[in-house]
Amino acid sequence: AMSPVTSTSIGDVVAIDCDDGKANALSHEVVDGLRDALSAAVDGPERSIAVIGRAGRFSAGFDLNVMRTDGAVDLMSKGADLALELFTCPKPVVFGVTGHALAMGAVLLCTPDYRVGAMGDFKIGLNEVRISMPVPPFATELARDRLSPVAFTRAVALATIFDPDEAVTVGWLDEVVEPDRVRDRAIEVATDLARDLDGRAFAATRTIARGALAETLAATLR
Repeated sequence: AMSPVTSTSIGDVVAIDCDDGKANALSHEVVDGLRDALSAAVDGPERSIAVIGRAGRFSAGFDLNVMRTDGAVDLMSKGADLALELFTCPKPVVFGVTGHALAMGAVLLCTPDYRVGAMGDFKIGLNEVRISMPVPPFATELARDRLSPVAFTRAVALATIFDPDEAVTVGWLDEVVEPDRVRDRAIEVATDLARDLDGRAFAATRTIARGALAETLAATLR
């Protein structure tokens, strides 16, 4: 079977495409694939990274088939590790947010440097409280770091779901483009960052800007 995660080197960018053929739920296979691809991209010669979802669906969050089993804790822990690895990545990361991003799919939107969204009738946000789940500490703190303080309570405690234009205002996304432009635009932004930023200065600033929160987040997972 085809892996849901594939990596392609495009000039100075590693493009990591995630497509499980369904809702892009974060299963063990998808999370492991993304972590392996990210690790390889960090070690590789390319200077920036673009992570792109499948048409209409960036990610529906954790695979509910697993979340209803004893394996839920293991998968959540792995997903949190993926979020931390993205958040502390020493190279610039751009997301191509191709559609819906819910629950853990939205949490991941707090981790990259720049997020290109698809315009259209897409749902973005933390729906946990509507589906009888509290938002875990690491997800809450990532959202607090990235979302507008004015919208934070609505986004987290009230489980408000935003459309892509609202998501830009609130802080889930940085720009929206036509859906068929998302992948190209994400790679274009990543290419610009690879060209314009000094890699060592970027990595040092990443640690300065995010290191303390990353340590706090890691502590909530132990």
